[in-house]
Amino acid sequence: MKTVEENPVVVLIGETGSGKSTQLSQMLHRRGYTKSGIVGVTQPRRVAAVSVARRVAQELGVKLGEEVGYAIRFEDRTSDLTRIKYLTDGVLLRESLSNPELNQYSVIILDEAHERSLNTDILLGLVKRLVKLRASNLKVLITSATLDGEKVSEFFTGCPVLNVPGKLYPVEILYSKERPTNYIESSLRTAIDIHTRQPEGDILIFLTGQDDIEKLVSKLEDRVQSLEEGSCMDAIVLPLHGSLPPEMQVRVFAPPPPNCRRFIVATNIAETSLTVDGVVYVIDSGYVKQRQYNPSTGMYSLDVVQISKVQANQRAGRAGRTRPGKCYRLYPSMIYEDDFLDVTVPEIQRSSLAGSVLYLKSLDLPDIDILKFDFLDPPSYESLTDALKQLYLIDAIDENGSITSVGRTMAELPLEPSLSRTLMEANENGSLSQALTVAAMLSAETSLLPGRSSRSTEKKRKHTSLEFDLPDGSGLGDHIQLLQIYEQWDQNDYDIGWCKDNGLQVRGMIFVKDVRKQLCQIMQKIAKGSLDVQADKRYKKGQQEYKNLRKALCVGYADKLAERMIRHNGYRTIGFKPQLVQVHPSSVLRTDESGMFPDFVLYHELIATSRPYMRNVCAVENSWVNSILQKLKELDINKLRDGTEGKISDLPKKEANAAAGVPDDRESRIQAARDRFLARPPGSGKGTQSPIIKDDYCLCHLATGDMLRAAVAAKTPLGIKAKEAMDKLDEMLQKQGTKIDKVLNFAIDDSILEERITGRWIHPSSGRTYHSKFAPPKVQGVDDVTGEPLIQRKDDTPEVLRSRLEAFHKQTEPVIDYYAKKGVLAQLHAEKSPKDVTAEVQKVLSS
Repeated sequence: MKTVEENPVVVLIGETGSGKSTQLSQMLHRRGYTKSGIVGVTQPRRVAAVSVARRVAQELGVKLGEEVGYAIRFEDRTSDLTRIKYLTDGVLLRESLSNPELNQYSVIILDEAHERSLNTDILLGLVKRLVKLRASNLKVLITSATLDGEKVSEFFTGCPVLNVPGKLYPVEILYSKERPTNYIESSLRTAIDIHTRQPEGDILIFLTGQDDIEKLVSKLEDRVQSLEEGSCMDAIVLPLHGSLPPEMQVRVFAPPPPNCRRFIVATNIAETSLTVDGVVYVIDSGYVKQRQYNPSTGMYSLDVVQISKVQANQRAGRAGRTRPGKCYRLYPSMIYEDDFLDVTVPEIQRSSLAGSVLYLKSLDLPDIDILKFDFLDPPSYESLTDALKQLYLIDAIDENGSITSVGRTMAELPLEPSLSRTLMEANENGSLSQALTVAAMLSAETSLLPGRSSRSTEKKRKHTSLEFDLPDGSGLGDHIQLLQIYEQWDQNDYDIGWCKDNGLQVRGMIFVKDVRKQLCQIMQKIAKGSLDVQADKRYKKGQQEYKNLRKALCVGYADKLAERMIRHNGYRTIGFKPQLVQVHPSSVLRTDESGMFPDFVLYHELIATSRPYMRNVCAVENSWVNSILQKLKELDINKLRDGTEGKISDLPKKEANAAAGVPDDRESRIQAARDRFLARPPGSGKGTQSPIIKDDYCLCHLATGDMLRAAVAAKTPLGIKAKEAMDKLDEMLQKQGTKIDKVLNFAIDDSILEERITGRWIHPSSGRTYHSKFAPPKVQGVDDVTGEPLIQRKDDTPEVLRSRLEAFHKQTEPVIDYYAKKGVLAQLHAEKSPKDVTAEVQKVLSS
């Protein structure tokens, strides 16, 4: 407490169980800090904010919602009496819109900062500014179990770092000999083995998501029931994840009956956010489900990835809360040492930043510059630019990058920018009531039917709609179906039985109803019409009834439009870097008489699963898209960036180089020039086509593919020749001062590459190559000459190819942009025939 009194900012590193989340706020309350304001404690997760607030209220003997309360999105249980307030970091950001100096708080505690959520990282930057303005009457504490204290201390100009020991017992770490092929089955075997052989103590199992948890819970229940009675103690199996209703969460924190062991199957929410007493055994799968955003493609992917060492240590620590414990890691120690990252990648470096940039711009503070904002770990320049483009297309910022009146109103709504813009447009054209329903359904991410879960994504929602007699969206798409489902529920007086009869998630639908009610209260001030649900069986009257709603959605999702290809039902996204995508199989979007989808659609998001899909799709009319296409055509990204943030050229030289993707030191520049002399993605044919043009126009034949790198490493004749050529290029670049006259970008769509590469098969001993579509063998899977089996290189599988392409784009795009600005870049169409590509190259290089 003395350190807190003497310093405006303190970093507190406390081991699991040290009471950071529950005791610190009470200590500050007893010291009188709540007399001058509220002690606010942020949490990255809603579940944690609610459960910790409930625990603190219980310990203080007060009613939840009075002296101790919580605030999460769409739910506020605080009052004028509240002195200790637990809230999500997103809610605190929203509060700062109306009160940038957060005068109502005397202490702000940023808890679980090691999770590095997007909102927490922005709060760190804002709080750094705030302590300068309110140094006399604001205390900031940054707490975590595993945070790099020195790094944060340096960020806050040398603030003190305190380490608080927790009550941790020793934990024995047990590694597997190898990675299991199925970590659910391996978790099951390990859990049952512990249950039948080890002394009492609860078992905590870490899995990746709700689907896997539900599978394992079911398997565990079956296996426990099949055990011989009296052979071991009783057991209960409990799930724990962010989607659990409060009454289910409470079961996890209640002590088990006598002589009964608990199996708790959890996501990474149980690493730090929630503490479960009584755990003695931890089973760590070594994986976590992580949402990734690629600003180059605008595509989200929900990937199962390896955890970091920090996460692994946190999981193990959960076994040592009550007595010495054991952690069973379902991976070898070598994987932990060599493959795991030291720390988790911050969310700000793998998320869309449109909402965050809109928020920062809406603060309208003269000393905040978006592109130079003080982040603990700054996001990529590309991510920030992508956010500016998105906001411009939906009218949140103007062509100079300044926030518009529309953007200010959007920032006040607790929704993603696209939905906020949709509501505003719907308010103007008379479809606000419908848009509120759609926004609520999308915000809650309600799983309408089991068929929509990731376990059976190929099961079409239109089939389950028929099975349960649900509306079909009038064939116009998923947004309309969501609206119609809610309107039918309204007609049935919000009957829970109706939801069950139609396979809808009851808890999700109730949450949607609450969200819609709160959105109505927010929009009431500016609403131009009734906000009540106006269900009148519109979906049976035809498509015209939904025209205004679809038009409002088109305005809100102007950055998420796609145009159908001429001869098939694939789509190409409209925007800065078009992608070939498909309508998700679960969509209710209907084809016309000739079997074709609409010319244009909007989508809620792009997801990369087995292939790129548009999720939640709705038909839009051609005339609505024209103005957006014109806006895209007129977009000047430099002007958009420079309007309020300053030009790249105004940045310090080193920072400007980094922003443009230009290597800093001389050796790196030479290496970069060599690696990207022919900027062509894997599989574009650079290895086979560049020899055609090299004699007349190139110094040497350069290819950067995996085969050539392997040849150089192995010092084969081809590798030696290639190494000599690369060395020669280095020599030339050094003499010329890295001057490059022409840079050829052999552009080709990723989907074409996937078709070309994933169909390749090789005869390993001879190197003969076949293609399942373009040059198939006489007998599938067999070499024509020897009759021996063909193999597919591991680099040619769809999963690895996507990873290679992502790495390629990340490496080359900044440099391509740089040379484009210098006027030496030539864009070539590599999907053409070799003859046409050669002719195009010769034409470019002769000019």
